[in-house]
Amino acid sequence: MVFGAILAGGIGSRMRMEGPPKQFLMLGAKPVFIHSVEVFLSCAAISEVYLGVHPLWLEHAQDLLMRYASKPGEVKLAPGGADRSQTLFNVIDMATSSHELNEDSIIVTHDAVRPFVTESIILENISHARQFGACNTVIPAIDTIIESFDGKETHNVPLRKNMYQVQTPQSFNIVKLMGLYAQLSDKQKLELTDACSIFTYSSEKVALAAGDPMNFKITTELDYRIAQSLIASV
Repeated sequence: MVFGAILAGGIGSRMRMEGPPKQFLMLGAKPVFIHSVEVFLSCAAISEVYLGVHPLWLEHAQDLLMRYASKPGEVKLAPGGADRSQTLFNVIDMATSSHELNEDSIIVTHDAVRPFVTESIILENISHARQFGACNTVIPAIDTIIESFDGKETHNVPLRKNMYQVQTPQSFNIVKLMGLYAQLSDKQKLELTDACSIFTYSSEKVALAAGDPMNFKITTELDYRIAQSLIASV
């Protein structure tokens, strides 16, 4: 089976706007997270869709699903954890409580605040996760990236051709992910809050899927305004 996990556990601390977390703000005619939910629901390759939400916002998320989602009954809510990995594992726990996993079980994880994801990106993720065990969605870095260890001076300038910006989805073979996670120490589990970093730390291959500049993350108020303009122009 292929499970979809839309992660909406954040509280939007960097948005600096009053109101609910950014994933619940209206974007056009429906909330931000519903845009991603609809793409996942329409993807025939995904068997079930889960939504990981901060416990304080579960009821609100359920209400929005009932009001705006085309198939609200097909989205299962899971309580978010302390970080991204914990939210993901909460989703996996819920999925495994009702389904028997096998060596081919895949989970496709996506940020709820990336409303412009496409089905083609999801399908490439699934293909790579099946072949390699893990997949990261990326786009080539446009700007030159520098590295500074103190925030005051430049210490390294990596070659731009080797640099990529990470997006989501990120997709994994569930059995392999759970096996690698079980081998981590408690300290490592706290430090490796991104599932792809668990594979990389464990020297496992993480394939790259082609992202899209439109698949950006709404992090700031400016991002939100840009997303509103894009929705209005469609």
